[in-house]
Amino acid sequence: MKYNIIRHGDFAEGLDDPTLLATIRADLTRDGWTLLRGFRPDMGQFAGLVSTLCSRVTFDPARSHSSDRTQMVDAGLGPIGLHIENGNTPRCPDIVTFFAERAAFEGSQTTICDGVRVWDSFDAARKARWSQKMTVERVLPELLWKRYLANEHPAISRPEDVTMEHVLQFQQAVPGQGFDLHEDGALTYRLSVDPVRPSAFSGGLGFANAVLGPSHNYQPPRYRLADGSEVTPDEIEDIRALAETVTHEINWQDGDIAVLDNTRVMHGRRAIADADRNLFIGMGSI
Repeated sequence: MKYNIIRHGDFAEGLDDPTLLATIRADLTRDGWTLLRGFRPDMGQFAGLVSTLCSRVTFDPARSHSSDRTQMVDAGLGPIGLHIENGNTPRCPDIVTFFAERAAFEGSQTTICDGVRVWDSFDAARKARWSQKMTVERVLPELLWKRYLANEHPAISRPEDVTMEHVLQFQQAVPGQGFDLHEDGALTYRLSVDPVRPSAFSGGLGFANAVLGPSHNYQPPRYRLADGSEVTPDEIEDIRALAETVTHEINWQDGDIAVLDNTRVMHGRRAIADADRNLFIGMGSI
């Protein structure tokens, strides 16, 4: 994986330079990610870049908002496993952007792993196994699933406006969903996903999902493949070890922006040694 750096000095108009978007897209198509350094935007400028890159913005319902298009990243201090953002949701973002307003002095490097390289390293048996559909199942508290639906359903914008009719409409609009509603308002939610998917930019197949990743704000999910077999902890650890061999790190500097193809590149985080940092996220579809 090439360590791409797009430098402010090459773009006279900064984030508004008309040639910047084409450069970002070229890096995403070739390598799946890029890093903007030296632009030092404020939150409004970062939100503007997110709007430029994404035709539609989406959110994680468990995060707090920093603007109407961005959110703060707050996932404890421990290491975070590789995953695509919102990979266990029905509408997975194409693009994820991170803005290090203030970088940590030590630790908390963001890890990036090209799912194409992971897929290419699989033997025939593993490729056959992971070519199946996969069902993700977990219990979602009422507040979180209603927040998500309020953002994704075109007819509503507030969690308190969500009705069962909206749930059924969204289930029909996005195939592969199932749920059981509990008396306390929680949902046992099931979603069928492709653990290996084509990149939205290059079209190449990659192992890009959330199997190796965290459940910091959610109940850990249960993963089951289409043949009925469960994805075991040992199997996850084997793939995690393989993925680590093709994983690289972003050593953040103040003001850096990373842009990732979320349909190809998984990301995570090393443990935080210096908690005095601010990291923000913006994501959506192209």
